[in-house]
Amino acid sequence: MAQLRDRMSEDLKLAGYALSTHRIYLHYAKNFAKHFMRSPAKMGEKEIRTFLLYLLDERKLSHDAYRQCHAALKFLYSVTLRRPFEVEPIPRRRGKRRLPIVLSGSEVQRVLAAFTEDKYRAVTMTIYAAGLRVSEACRLRIPDIDSKRMVIHVRQAKGGKDRYVMLSKVLLHTLRDYFREHRPHDFLFEGNSREGHVSREAVRSALRRAGNKAGVSKRLTPHILRHSFSTHLMELGTNLRVVQALLGHEHITTTSRYTSVSTRHLQGILSPLDVLSTPRANVLG
Repeated sequence: MAQLRDRMSEDLKLAGYALSTHRIYLHYAKNFAKHFMRSPAKMGEKEIRTFLLYLLDERKLSHDAYRQCHAALKFLYSVTLRRPFEVEPIPRRRGKRRLPIVLSGSEVQRVLAAFTEDKYRAVTMTIYAAGLRVSEACRLRIPDIDSKRMVIHVRQAKGGKDRYVMLSKVLLHTLRDYFREHRPHDFLFEGNSREGHVSREAVRSALRRAGNKAGVSKRLTPHILRHSFSTHLMELGTNLRVVQALLGHEHITTTSRYTSVSTRHLQGILSPLDVLSTPRANVLG
């Protein structure tokens, strides 16, 4: 298995997959081999199908985790083992469409005010102010904050793509205060990760503590702040294509789900019931 693992690792590197994806795919390939105590080279469609059903039925794997495992095994057999016919008959599981959790503006203010450490307040404010993924915010370097052009340069985001997002004036003021206090040298938010920046886990933990202190009952994660950023932009009348570019979404359909949770759009729509007793009722026939 060690030789196969090395070859798969090389293939992932050649294909340009992100380091996080690289680790996840190798993790699931290892678990697949460990489950049957056999090399994947000696297994095929039957074992793949059995393993995926085991993850769903016994391990109760989440939809996202299942999709990652399915993608990992598909890469292993299609690219590394050159046997795509082993995974082609196995359908990709459809997920349930759930509306994202969104904080109100007052809830965001309460959470930001509840932080006891200014570093975590600053990184969390950055996530909300620019709609960043937590990994993108953690990896920001000092030169990525361009105060002359009032933009933030997000480098090598999901899919290996760079993008620019707006730099909030309020955020810039907070970051300048933070910089004067902490004097970071490379990464804007330094921490104990292997690379030297603050870890995603540390940000998540600090955010949970702030949410509890602020009395916010909704489930609170950095990604929910990203959802809130997107929805609040929609409620402010921002064009959907602009929101798509700011979030770094490849497909507009991914962004369009925020129109479903924008209450301002809903509030502007008149129900047919409200028309029945008005002169406009004749429009309904």
